[in-house]
Amino acid sequence: MKEPTKILGDERREFILKRLQESREPITGGELAAITNVSRQVIVGDITLLKAKNEPIIATSQGYLYMHASRPTEAERIIACSHGPERTEEELLLLVDHGVMVKDVKIEHPVYGDLTASIMVSNRYEVKQFMEKIKSTNASYLSELTDGIHLHSLSAPTEKALDEAEETLRKAHFLIDLEQ
Repeated sequence: MKEPTKILGDERREFILKRLQESREPITGGELAAITNVSRQVIVGDITLLKAKNEPIIATSQGYLYMHASRPTEAERIIACSHGPERTEEELLLLVDHGVMVKDVKIEHPVYGDLTASIMVSNRYEVKQFMEKIKSTNASYLSELTDGIHLHSLSAPTEKALDEAEETLRKAHFLIDLEQ
């Protein structure tokens, strides 16, 4: 029986890049490793090299995602929030239920400056996966480093969707009142 052929070096990275560009869904490192017949660690190195060439690839809790240019009709906004870790799932669900994608979380660290982590959730299933990943890895939320204070980059099909989501968060006491 013939052993599967490994895709080597530049050819493998081109294959990975094309695969990510064609996909609208995240692809895990394990999936890419299986397709190219290399280890997941080799894929991590390939992704690092692609990022070094300014390819807009991000690592999400669901896998790697190629960040296509935002559609000009898509609305974007950054919001400032504050809450404990026990309310993270509630916050994310309120946002995605309004048709909003939560792109990332950002904190201001006293030593490292701005720290940003990709989230990329836009529906309840992705929120569930994100929460399961946090629990299964026993990871901490970035906001735990700042007593719950953090920013989120959001996108939605319309400004109205963002306005409604923001109002819901305000009523649920997630938003920092910037007018204090």
